[in-house]
Amino acid sequence: MNGFTKAALSIGSAALLMATAAYAAPTDDPGIQKREQNQEKRIDQGVKSGQLTPREAGKLERQQARVQQNESRMKSDGKLTRKDHRKLTKEQNRASRNIYRKKHNSRTAPVSR
Repeated sequence: MNGFTKAALSIGSAALLMATAAYAAPTDDPGIQKREQNQEKRIDQGVKSGQLTPREAGKLERQQARVQQNESRMKSDGKLTRKDHRKLTKEQNRASRNIYRKKHNSRTAPVSR
């Protein structure tokens, strides 16, 4: 993959993260917000280290965006119910497992130095 393609993918993924962050409403539960931030950092670290290919990173970022959109939809009435919180936790658990699996599979991307 040439430098231009890698730069374009990096810029695109950064734009996607900023757009989803702007779209997602803040939550009453700081644990959910902190976990979303942590998982986004794990994806970024995987891209930087080459553990994640651009395609894998894109899929993981889209999954994170869906979790954030679901959170926003659940919060549209003003608060998260216990049922909503459990559902978000399950979605975040699934996303976390996917991040781990993709970071530890045999596919790697070339590391730019």
